[in-house]
Amino acid sequence: MIPPRPFLESLFQAAVDAALPEQCLPPHLPAPGSGRTVVLGAGKAAARMATVLEAHWLERYGPDALDTLEGLVVTRHGQALPTRRIQVLEAAHPVPDAAGERAARRMLALAESLTAGDRVIALISGGGSSLLPLPAAGLTLDDKQALGRALLRSGATIGEINTVRRQLSAIKGGRLAAACAPAPVLSLLLSDVPGDAPHDIASGPTVADPTTAADALAILRRYAIDAPARVIAHLEKHRDDPALALPDDHETRLVASGQTALEAAARVARAAGVTPMILGDGLEGEARELGRVLAGIAAQVGRHGQPLAPPCVLLSGGETTVTVRGDGVGGRNVEGLLGFGLALGPMAGVHALFADTDGVDGGADIAGALWSPDSLTRAATLGLDARAALDGNDAHSFFQALDDSLITGPTGTNVNDFRAILVTG
Repeated sequence: MIPPRPFLESLFQAAVDAALPEQCLPPHLPAPGSGRTVVLGAGKAAARMATVLEAHWLERYGPDALDTLEGLVVTRHGQALPTRRIQVLEAAHPVPDAAGERAARRMLALAESLTAGDRVIALISGGGSSLLPLPAAGLTLDDKQALGRALLRSGATIGEINTVRRQLSAIKGGRLAAACAPAPVLSLLLSDVPGDAPHDIASGPTVADPTTAADALAILRRYAIDAPARVIAHLEKHRDDPALALPDDHETRLVASGQTALEAAARVARAAGVTPMILGDGLEGEARELGRVLAGIAAQVGRHGQPLAPPCVLLSGGETTVTVRGDGVGGRNVEGLLGFGLALGPMAGVHALFADTDGVDGGADIAGALWSPDSLTRAATLGLDARAALDGNDAHSFFQALDDSLITGPTGTNVNDFRAILVTG
C-alpha cells in the first residue's frame, strides 16, 4: 500500500472525480429538440454542468445543435467558466448577496417568457439555495441574510434550513418550475444533501415542495431563532397554505450523490488491497460529536479487529452541522476531524482525511485536512492547543499550522462531506 497520506488523498480524488459533471451528466442529457431548449441552473457545480452540456451536444450532434440552446446559470463567486450559449453569473455563498438576487430575478423572468414549444433543462447542484436569493413578496434580502446567518449558526440540519428557505422564497420550493409553464422541465440534480431528497437540493427550485410555512415556523421555534418580524408575519400568513405541487410533465433525475463518491473511493481502496466499509452516505449531527463517534469505531477496529480487520478504511459522507461558539472561520469537516483526533488520541496506525468535495469547508477556501498518529505531538511542539482550537471553531488555523490542510481549489462538483479513516493495524 502507498503511504497513508497519498493513499487517503487518492480516495478523495476518486470520490470527486466520480461526481464530476463530465462523468455523471452526459448519460442523462436529452438530444436537441425542434424547439428552443432553455437551460436554468444554480449551484456550485452549475457552471461546469453548463459547459458539459454544451460540449456534449457539440460533440455528438454538431455545431448546429447549439443554435436552439440558451439559458442562465448561477454559481459561486470565482467559479464561472467560459460557455458558448449559456450565460454564467456569479453570486455569494453561503450568505446571499445582491448579485444573487439580481440573477434570480433574471432567471425567473426568463422562465416566465417560455411557451409550449420550449423545454427546460434545469441543472441544479448544492449551494443553489444561497445563490438564488429571491425574497417572497413583502420580504427583503436583508431579512434573508439575517435569518440565513442565524440558521447557519444554530446547529439546524441542512434539511431544516432549506425548509425555512423555501417558505421565504419566490423562486425555490418548485416556484421556478411553476413559472416555466407551459414548458416541460427536466431537472438534473447533483445531490449534496443527506438522503438525496430533491426538494432539499438547492432548496428545490424546480421540484415539488412537500413542506409548508407551518413546518418553517416550527423549526424557528425549535432553535429559538430570533427571526425578523416580517419573516414571522409572512410565515403566519401562509401557515395554512397547502404544499406546492407541479405538473406531470416535469421529470427529475439524480445524476450523482455522496454515495456515488463513496463507492468510487471504495473501489480504489479495494484495488490497493485495503478493505473498505461505507458507514453511510447521509451521516448528520454536530460535527465534533460525529468525530467522537467515528473515533470510537476506529479504535475498536485497531484494538479488536471489529467490525473488520486492518488494513481497512472507514468511509462516510453526509452533512454535519456546527454550532458556532467562537470566532474561528468554522468548517464542519475540519471541526469533525479535530473532534475525532482529540477523542482518538495518539493511536498508532490510524490516519484520517475529512474534506468537502466542493473544495471549500466553512469560511476558508480549504477543502479539509488530514490526521495522523503524531498530530497531537507535533501540535504540542508548536505550542498549539487543540482543545482551544476546537472550542473556538478554529480548526482550520490548527491544521494550517501543522501543514495538514487539504487545498484543492474549486473542484467543479459538490456531493458534500467525504470522510476516510485508514486503520493499518
